[in-house]
Amino acid sequence: MRTVIQFQNKSIPVYIVNDSSRKAFNALMAALEKKIVTGRRAIQRCLATLISIEIDGSEAILHCLNEEDTLALSLY
Repeated sequence: MRTVIQFQNKSIPVYIVNDSSRKAFNALMAALEKKIVTGRRAIQRCLATLISIEIDGSEAILHCLNEEDTLALSLY
């Protein structure tokens, strides 16, 4: 399933791999808002160049412009 969120004045597509990951969507939004303020430099750099997000179970894969900045974020 695909949906689009507004994050930092950008439209970011979010891909949910399986239906059990739907409840992780709310946890994702809370985690993104928290990480943009309190995250380390690597996370903030990834969030600044974020192009898409893939949720699989309790993990979110944050895809960035620079492939080296792409990282996995645990939601629980």
